[in-house]
Amino acid sequence: MSAKQHNILIDGYNLGLEKGTGVATYARNLSYELKELGHEVSVLYGSPGAFSRNPLLQEISFFDGPVEQNRFLMLLERAKQALRGPLSYRAKEVPITGRVEARSFQSRLPHYDTIYNSSEIFQNAQGAFWMWKRVVNVRLPKQPDLAHWTYPLPVRISKCPNIYTMHDVVPLKLPYTTLDNKRRYLSLLRTLGEGAEHIITVSENSKRDLVELVGIPEEKISNTYQSVQIPAKFRDKPEEQVAREVEGITGFGYKEYLLFWGSLEPKKNIGRMIEAYMASKVMTPLVIIGAQAWKAEKELALLNEDAAKSGLGSIERRRGARKRIIRLDYAPFSMLVSLIRGAKIAMFPSLYEGFGLPALEAMLLKTPVLCSNTSSLPEVAGDAARMIDPYDTQSITTAIRELDADADLRQELTKRGIVQAEKYSPEKYRERLAAVYARYL
Repeated sequence: MSAKQHNILIDGYNLGLEKGTGVATYARNLSYELKELGHEVSVLYGSPGAFSRNPLLQEISFFDGPVEQNRFLMLLERAKQALRGPLSYRAKEVPITGRVEARSFQSRLPHYDTIYNSSEIFQNAQGAFWMWKRVVNVRLPKQPDLAHWTYPLPVRISKCPNIYTMHDVVPLKLPYTTLDNKRRYLSLLRTLGEGAEHIITVSENSKRDLVELVGIPEEKISNTYQSVQIPAKFRDKPEEQVAREVEGITGFGYKEYLLFWGSLEPKKNIGRMIEAYMASKVMTPLVIIGAQAWKAEKELALLNEDAAKSGLGSIERRRGARKRIIRLDYAPFSMLVSLIRGAKIAMFPSLYEGFGLPALEAMLLKTPVLCSNTSSLPEVAGDAARMIDPYDTQSITTAIRELDADADLRQELTKRGIVQAEKYSPEKYRERLAAVYARYL
């Protein structure tokens, strides 16, 4: 479409993070699909900078790195903002003129026509909600036709429809895997569920959880699933070039390693995956990509030299297995795409997922998937993955051995994955998204 239809506001809450998250990927993809639908896209950030009256300094401040702040003064300011109550916050447009060199940020930026900023808006809104149990309003220089919040945030725009994406209810379903205050979290979801025009979620499993655990009426929730946009220059890179890149990064050959990528947190089930890998005795190396999160030390304990005896055989054997495991804290998107393409098997043994984007990414990039038979993953992977019980280490061990040894099985799952991934194409995602928006525009 060439003509702009409507002005849609999305939040930059997760987009502002230096190392991407699944929600950041969701928000970025959403911005590009809105562009394809012909909409004008505005993005609201909560950067602590971009407050100068000088337009150039606003632009510089927006792209500036995080400034170290006095923790006491920062907490004092947030407490002051919370005490002011759920009053309106004002956002200002950030002029993006191109005078500041921003190409280093290109992979993290969404599509946008306008960028707004309201300093610390999301942190201030959360503080106000915990104190007053109310959602704060944000005033913009230009009123959008619809606000789509990509995460459950206690923020809204007055005089326009507000839609919130609730990806999952992990803090309620698996409370022992997160640090969230569960009472506050449930209160926030229920408040947003009551006040929003509509709730979007990303799987039928998440929709059921929102109905059963949060109490949001089923008719107020739409499942649009997700899609993933992988630029052709990365997706279609010559195999020989991918092979050189993965060998340079990992030291391993093309299709000669197993791969996990994602946050190293309890719900990702890294500990059992490592235990199962060691027990499998396969010689194919394992590459783990992800930043350490809460309880990561426990999940990675078997990689430590002083790990306690765990019934996996001799210390020498476990040391040998450890040498075949390498870990990277982070991989830029272009590098990650090559690593996924070059993997023999994509490992995704999560305890729970709202959607399971890595499974879709792997299928799209023609890498066979090993994933859990829980939560949304059977929906996303269909018959295109080797399913395992994520709570049963032996189940994971058996699947690793089977997939590692059986080239025909890997080839069959790859073929099925290409077909399965088509169900979550950008075109189908746009159709589902447009159907929801049409009710309010």
